[in-house]
Amino acid sequence: MTRSLKIAALTLLVLALFAFAGVGWLVIAYPSEHAPGRGKTASVDIEASTSVDDVAGSLAAQGLVARPQLFALYLRVLGATQRLRQGHVLVTDAMSMRELLQRVANGFGSTEIRITIPEGWNRFEIAARLALWGVCERDAFLRATEDKTLLAELDADAPTAEGYLFPDTYRLRDGVSATAVVRRMIDNGRARIQRLLDGEASGVTQLHDQLGLGLHGLVTLASIVEKEAHAPDEQPIIAGVFWNRLHDPSFRPKRLQADPTVAYGCIVAKALPSCLGFDGKRVTRVMTADPENLYNTYRLDGLPPGPIANPGLGALRAVLHPAQHGFFYFVARGDGRHDFSASLREHLGAVQSHRSE
Repeated sequence: MTRSLKIAALTLLVLALFAFAGVGWLVIAYPSEHAPGRGKTASVDIEASTSVDDVAGSLAAQGLVARPQLFALYLRVLGATQRLRQGHVLVTDAMSMRELLQRVANGFGSTEIRITIPEGWNRFEIAARLALWGVCERDAFLRATEDKTLLAELDADAPTAEGYLFPDTYRLRDGVSATAVVRRMIDNGRARIQRLLDGEASGVTQLHDQLGLGLHGLVTLASIVEKEAHAPDEQPIIAGVFWNRLHDPSFRPKRLQADPTVAYGCIVAKALPSCLGFDGKRVTRVMTADPENLYNTYRLDGLPPGPIANPGLGALRAVLHPAQHGFFYFVARGDGRHDFSASLREHLGAVQSHRSE
């Protein structure tokens, strides 16, 4: 072999070693790189015609990938070109390059996702968020919340898991079964609520002795307080209003007259004539006048059949220790807070005052 051939062979060998080292870095070290991680959520819309360059460019534009050409190469080297998911894919800037790959392409494993379920969300809202993140399908989650076998297994003495899907931040993997998600949320709620009850024995006794309510009644009333009280410091006051309505012998009929219960009734029974056209927000007089709505606390005495949302510990604690006052009414002021009244006359005046503003 001539000197020139030896040099050429050596050059090729060095280049091959560099290429091998580069590919090794790309598939071993690069996947662990992270975006800035400031808690930002981003999305990528992937269609049949979308390329890995398009995906990398979209992520780079949203600040999740620093070097889009490198990320696109990473996808190509691992064979993700023909495996891109189609649809609306959510990602966060806390994900590594490997986790981003797992989110935008199929066949590379599941990704752990941090999903926060806010206090006061109902099971339908939770189902939508889980589906949006690709954790499980919406309808599958809702079916699991109604699974009698699962509810019996979990000791949830209720027709559905509504109220017992504890609001918290969960680490979930995409593609996990809906049953596993429901079980985890109920288990979490059962443990957290039990700790609260263990430390609030006097409140539990008072709730039972004065209102005749057990755990299901506590969770149901707390869910209404959660939906009515936008300001946490008003939760005990609003809980006190409901306590007064249910316990004071002078208040008749014993109706909570809470708009959120009527709205929930229209969510679970959309076919009711009074619920037709309900936009999910505004409760109308037709809705509050309908006795067929089982959650209509304007027409039915006492509590509705069950929780209308999933309350947090603050609302549960407020029901166990309501504020002591003489209020029977409250009206929203429009700034997230309420005006409270002891008499219907005062209440009507407050309502008229806010309508004229």
